[in-house]
Amino acid sequence: MSGELVVEGRLVDASNATLFAKIVTDESVELAVVYKPIAGERPLWDFPDGNLASREVASYLISEAGGFHCVPTTVMREGPFGIGAVQQWIVIDENIDFIELGQSSEPSIRNIALFDVVVNNTDRKFGHILPISRREVYGCDHGVTFHEEFKLRTVIWQFAGTPLNDEEKEKLSLVRGFISESATLTELLTEIEIAAIIQRIQTLESEGFPQPSDQWPAVPWPPV
Repeated sequence: MSGELVVEGRLVDASNATLFAKIVTDESVELAVVYKPIAGERPLWDFPDGNLASREVASYLISEAGGFHCVPTTVMREGPFGIGAVQQWIVIDENIDFIELGQSSEPSIRNIALFDVVVNNTDRKFGHILPISRREVYGCDHGVTFHEEFKLRTVIWQFAGTPLNDEEKEKLSLVRGFISESATLTELLTEIEIAAIIQRIQTLESEGFPQPSDQWPAVPWPPV
């Protein structure tokens, strides 16, 4: 994602500064992106360490390392308002009912549900589900992830209590290998947060998909 980053507008529904932009290369190729500068983040009491942009990038790295492939390409880079997360803009199929899809048992949704447990996503809303097709589905807005305490909040609970299959266990193994072999995450997350990823993987392997908690809201608000 190298090239000039040109801001074209702001996504007004976002709680933090979220800008629609394009990257223009030397060959005049344009790539639509979402740019989230760190300078535009609002402080969160329950995420005091680091920044949300780093968590966006870490989510992408885990998605790729584990073979989930459910997060659009995301990098940390400079822009007109300083360094921030820059993510490829996904053009969705607007004929797909993303609420119905998010409540379905499609393998693409189960894939996102498993990924959300691994990264400890506290904000999986229906509006964060980006379907290109029913088989190819991405997710966005991964800034509030990787908390050391288990705080999963999601609209995808239909797999609760379900054991993992062999393919899903292999994805977890790939994530564990990435963490042990790469130092990249240490630049984005704290040591405690990285250790918590391993703990969540171990729990997933032994217990399968978690049940909704009775200690905190299990669904983000608003759900869309």
